[in-house]
Amino acid sequence: MKSIMQEQKECYLTGSTNDLHKHHVFGGPNRSNSEKYGCWVWLRSDWHNMSNYGVHFDPKLDQAIKHDTQAKFESIWGHALFLKVFGKNYL
Repeated sequence: MKSIMQEQKECYLTGSTNDLHKHHVFGGPNRSNSEKYGCWVWLRSDWHNMSNYGVHFDPKLDQAIKHDTQAKFESIWGHALFLKVFGKNYL
C-alpha cells in the first residue's frame, strides 16, 4: 500500500529526494501492519538510521512521527481500529 502520510517520494522531514529509506512508523511486530495500512514515510538515510539524530535513535522524533501517523490513520479509519491494529495510543 502507498503511504497515508505522503504523496511524493521525498524525505518526510526535509523534502529531499536523495538517498531515501522507507521507515515503517510502527516497527517490530507491527511492521507488517504499518505496511498494510500505509503507515510509513520516506526519510533521508541520515534521518532514518545512519546518524545519531535519526528516528531510530531519537525518541522524541520517533514519538512525533508516530503521533502524526496515528492522527492520519484515525482520520481515515478511526481510533478503535487503530487501537485494535497497533495496540497502543501515541496521541
